[in-house]
Amino acid sequence: MHLLKNNAYINGNWVDANSKQTFPICNPADNSVIAYVPDMNIVDTQLAIDAAAKAFESFSKTTAKERSDLLRKWYNLMVEHCEDLAYILTKENGKSLAESRAEIKYGNSFVEWFAEEARRINGEVLQAPAANRELFLLKQPVGVAALITPWNFPHAMITRKVGAALATGCTCVVKPSEDTPLTALALAELAEQANFPAGIFNVLTTSITNSPAVGKELCKNPKIRILSFTGSTAVGKILYEQCASTVKRLGLELGGNAPFIVFKSADVNMAVNSAMASKFRNTGQTCVSANRFFVETDIFDEFVEKFVEKIKKEIKMGDGSKNDITHGPLIKKSQLDMVNSLVKEAVQKGAKVHCGGNLLPHLGPLFYAPTVLTGVTKDTQIYNKEIFGPIAVINKFNSEEDVLEQANDTPVGLAGYFFSQDTSQIFRVARKLEVGMVGVNEGLISCAEAAFGGIKESGLGREGSKHGVEDFLDIKYVCIGNLQC
Repeated sequence: MHLLKNNAYINGNWVDANSKQTFPICNPADNSVIAYVPDMNIVDTQLAIDAAAKAFESFSKTTAKERSDLLRKWYNLMVEHCEDLAYILTKENGKSLAESRAEIKYGNSFVEWFAEEARRINGEVLQAPAANRELFLLKQPVGVAALITPWNFPHAMITRKVGAALATGCTCVVKPSEDTPLTALALAELAEQANFPAGIFNVLTTSITNSPAVGKELCKNPKIRILSFTGSTAVGKILYEQCASTVKRLGLELGGNAPFIVFKSADVNMAVNSAMASKFRNTGQTCVSANRFFVETDIFDEFVEKFVEKIKKEIKMGDGSKNDITHGPLIKKSQLDMVNSLVKEAVQKGAKVHCGGNLLPHLGPLFYAPTVLTGVTKDTQIYNKEIFGPIAVINKFNSEEDVLEQANDTPVGLAGYFFSQDTSQIFRVARKLEVGMVGVNEGLISCAEAAFGGIKESGLGREGSKHGVEDFLDIKYVCIGNLQC
């Protein structure tokens, strides 16, 4: 835990809140306090923004090679300290060490990717309509970036945003979730070791009490030129509205309601293995988690039987810091209460519980058993809600047309998954699913090379891939006229 910090990071300094107030960060496995961090408010936020704005004046003029080298140094330190980062992540988030290690590797890959991508941000030379003109397009950094990140992937959601922002020459003010700020502070410590210039990477820690005001300041402050947020659609809409007064650039990665479709031609064992990874990663607390299972009638019973058998055999819940544990607790009591109430209502209305369906208080205060439900009726909340917990609701379907109508009947569209060995069906369904990302015969699809993002109310823009830098760049058109030909 030598990377554990209990101060915020502003303008290259480790600082307390202006008010001197702090708040506790607790381990979800047992509710023990890991550390106390500063509870920063609007005054602290303005200091961080001013520091980033000042740093932008010089950092925006650095060469792509300089920014690439800086990110590469940060990446190398993350790799060197990957086990330290994973341990802190497990302590504050609750996920197993195996999952934390996977997240650290995944998150690191974005810094490596954008270290390389920094040197591929090129402009364009245009064909002029007149012989005495030369036309070209420059790509320049937008300015100060406000980055608001969630608790479910406290490492990867920061690196994916910061890597892209710094690659372009933008400077950053990061507001991590009030539940998981320690990973962000550990990244700041490694940024300091990498000799980041003061002010280009700032981390604000805020309690749930101050978070709305700090978020509003990040939205409304004119020195912030882009806001990138990962979180719920409801909060994203609030931030969208608050950014309107300064017409900020926006990157929004919001909620999902991912369908997981298994056609009768599918390899059932492959589908079950992928369902395990897609549904139960981070105990179901991921925005791209399989949320609505649709299994064709012919193979429905086989799929459910094999899925339940695998859950009972492979999932071992407990304190994530123990090496034999595969899955940890939910993040907080409100999450636990929501999951529990959804299952209770479904059961009261006739749903069948194949496994789970109960709290696990002997393991700790926030544990809920992996659960499989069938026979869930459409009048229940759980039928179409993003569950964000270890609950699989499995429905039958009889035709491709029917299941596509059900899968697309939602205002969000982040990820979707389906399983089929019919080549023509694969191309048809991949095109017709109304989502930004599709996994075909695969339950884990995220990587640095791919464009991550959704359609409809799942957000704006893309993260990762060569498109990940675009939100942080302005295009400037330059026309040079009256040249001597």
